[in-house]
Amino acid sequence: FSWSSALAFRGARREPDAMTNTSCTIRTRKFMTNRLLQRRQFILDVLHPGRANVAKAELQEKLAKMYNVSDEKCVSIFGFRTAFGGGKSTGFGLIYDNLDAFKKFEPKHRLIRAGLKDAVQKSRKNIKEKKNRVKKLRGGAKNKVM
Repeated sequence: FSWSSALAFRGARREPDAMTNTSCTIRTRKFMTNRLLQRRQFILDVLHPGRANVAKAELQEKLAKMYNVSDEKCVSIFGFRTAFGGGKSTGFGLIYDNLDAFKKFEPKHRLIRAGLKDAVQKSRKNIKEKKNRVKKLRGGAKNKVM
């Protein structure tokens, strides 16, 4: 009888090869070409057994290679949820035809995340003061305040 085998039996120690498993499989579902918004859109299923999550940068890189995208920055992925028990995550992906379309159609917060726009730093106090000034005005005058 050895304590190390008893601990391993009870699950206190993990096998080293299970911890270093870094492979992940990417599958796309509901793939659609959206000509109006100059993009391809899809649901992204990522299988990653033995890993907590997969970095978005790594997924962007793999998607760019999969769909022959010239610029990795044209790939936007977001909204990932990990399934209960782990091993699988599902999110949404967009591949824009070019960087101009990306900048035109993506919302501001995703442009900031992608590093294509700088976040505007406003103090909380200024935002609240402006809101209260606007509340006192009517009609088009609200647009003229700062």
